[in-house]
Amino acid sequence: MESSSALIKRKVTLKGLDCANCALKIEDGVSKLDGISSCSVNYVNQSMTMEFDPSRESEIMASARKKVKALEPDIQFIGQIKPSAQKSSSQQHAGQNGGKADLHHDHGSGHSPHSHALAKGDVDHDHKHDHADDDGYGHSHDHGEQGVRTMVLRLIAGLAIGAAAMLLSLNTNVELLLFIASYLIVGGDIVLRAVKNIIRGQVFDEYFLMSIATIGAFVIGEYPEGVAVMLFYQVGELFQSIAVNRSRKSISSLLDLRPDYANLKVGDEIKRVSPEEVNIGDRIIVRPGERVPLDGIVVEGTSAMDTSALTGESVPREVAAGEDVLSGFINKNGVLTIEVAKTFGDSTVAKILDLVENASSKKADTEKFITKFARYYTPVVVIIALLLAVLPPLLFSGETFSDWVYRALVFLVISCPCALVVSIPLGFFGGIGAASKNGVLVKGSNYLEGLNDVKYVVFDKTGTLTKGSFKVNAIVTAGEWTQEDILLYAAYAEIHSTHPIAQSIREAYGLELDEHRISDYNEISGHGIQVTFENSSVLAGNAKLMQSEGIPFTEPKEIGTIVHLAINKRYAGYIVIADEVKEDSANAIRLLKKLGVKRVVMLTGDNKAVGEEIGRRLGVDEVHAELLPQHKVEELEKLDAAKSPKEKIIFVGDGINDTPVLARADIGVAMGGLGSDAAIEAADIVIMTDEPSKLSSAIQIAKKTRGIVWQNILFALLVKGLFLLLGAFGIATMWEAVIADVGVSLIAVLNAMRVLKLKPDLNV
Repeated sequence: MESSSALIKRKVTLKGLDCANCALKIEDGVSKLDGISSCSVNYVNQSMTMEFDPSRESEIMASARKKVKALEPDIQFIGQIKPSAQKSSSQQHAGQNGGKADLHHDHGSGHSPHSHALAKGDVDHDHKHDHADDDGYGHSHDHGEQGVRTMVLRLIAGLAIGAAAMLLSLNTNVELLLFIASYLIVGGDIVLRAVKNIIRGQVFDEYFLMSIATIGAFVIGEYPEGVAVMLFYQVGELFQSIAVNRSRKSISSLLDLRPDYANLKVGDEIKRVSPEEVNIGDRIIVRPGERVPLDGIVVEGTSAMDTSALTGESVPREVAAGEDVLSGFINKNGVLTIEVAKTFGDSTVAKILDLVENASSKKADTEKFITKFARYYTPVVVIIALLLAVLPPLLFSGETFSDWVYRALVFLVISCPCALVVSIPLGFFGGIGAASKNGVLVKGSNYLEGLNDVKYVVFDKTGTLTKGSFKVNAIVTAGEWTQEDILLYAAYAEIHSTHPIAQSIREAYGLELDEHRISDYNEISGHGIQVTFENSSVLAGNAKLMQSEGIPFTEPKEIGTIVHLAINKRYAGYIVIADEVKEDSANAIRLLKKLGVKRVVMLTGDNKAVGEEIGRRLGVDEVHAELLPQHKVEELEKLDAAKSPKEKIIFVGDGINDTPVLARADIGVAMGGLGSDAAIEAADIVIMTDEPSKLSSAIQIAKKTRGIVWQNILFALLVKGLFLLLGAFGIATMWEAVIADVGVSLIAVLNAMRVLKLKPDLNV
């Protein structure tokens, strides 16, 4: 096994992969190749992600291509890697720092970026497609429109010939020939595939099960059932494939952020070009109804922007010259001229698409369990069927081989694990898509499943529960001065300061300041400012400044940062400046507690009085104030030591100065990640807006997703268990067996598709 610090990640497309069993087979085969640290195949978006040593890149990619071709010759392996000797310095840097490089291609799907920004130090490469191994198709689960028509015609022809054999009074040999012709038209490709797989040493799959069951039916003289089972199986496969493809399109439409073009301004001309062709500093025009193709700054025009595709917010956002806009926003009315700030590969849209599409490579424990279950389940079922066919006639007198062989064949038909291996990954992938539609990016189905076990939520204060912007909350006067006087004198005293508190005072004053009105400006370190304003001596600062100057002052009752003011050595009053609490912070904490969170903790570097006051107002269980980043990690570790192993801790921060704590928590959540590279890289989940209540939305979607996934598991196992018993006791026939198998798979897929429509309730 290679050292994790040296590994890079590569993603390739497996075109034509629409079979969950084939995906498991490829994942198992490729993961055993020498040099590959991990391999994850996602049949929902037809991709494979591998991790390996970058120095063996060309060799490992060639081995992976060869293995895929050997296992599934009809699947196209798309993606070619440059020779490892040409590795860029940035890629080497990523490897040295434990980063991972990722490869992503666009295959004309209309929703995948050509290139993208990569999480956790990933490095992007622009590689060309290699179509050298783009083979033609044999039987594939991927039924396009033409494939559907061909399959329907085959099924009708096979059904007609089979019906003729059943209904017409024919010679026995002619009848047999008609049944064989019907069988070959309907399922010849399945038998051929089973034979090819057996030659390659791949015995136990659904092709083998169906071939043995139906050929066995012919051997014991049950010709109509042999044809009917294959017919129903093919109908079921067709419907299942259509359902999977439809759900794939639904997921894609949730993430249909990718802009098709950009209107590039060149001199007085406007050219329609691909977003990838636009460079930083170029100007683009976005007309009403168009999607913003690249991140940038508005230089001309005003408009309302629909941000719902990125944030889940329904209220349009007003933008004007000088304001940032992100790719994926939709322009509602005005014409905007935008100066491009990032290339398409680094744009917000590219990052979001990449994160969601790659999320399936981090599998939930439920998915891993089903993968292992399916690997051992089919061989066990085949052995049980063999024993069922052979032992009763040998052990009990009066029992016939033909009767028990038939029961064993029924047993085989029912046993196919398709319902589980298809619907479970589909459910999690849909859950990730539903979360992204609600403005929450989940970087893996393991994190989505982990949200179900969250019992402790730790919030950073500034920028997470509060807005992170200081504002004048109160002005308290003393003597003859008015509030307007105090604000005027304080604004001029703070005229040259760059401190956020000074800025908040100037903003509250609101008028233009004329620096000619002041003189003798003197900043007193750690205390405040001394200045002369229009012949009046002004002191503005903290309590220490008042004490050092011997000026009696009023002790404030309010919580916040206090700026005391003295004019001509007489106390004039004070200004209270505080960080504003976000509108939905209190609701967010209330919702979390309703969803079963045991303790909500707030960590802050702010002073104790401020921290405790905000904690009290929001209903937080614990407040730890005056903390440095390393102290936040220590507080998190104390919680971790106290919780049970199954319980999980979430840390929610702004993703910029909280990287150590985000990494230490079971699930790190970055707040307000819209356009923030640091947030997207540091966290496992990214909330795209500044709303803490989105965390409860993510937990609700996770709980509903798990509910649907477990409905499918229990439903499939119960129905199959029941029919296996009925088949073993000779009650169920092959007709019922195949309808049960096909029906369970279809219902499970359709149930999994419900995940896409999940909507959180913000009034739980």
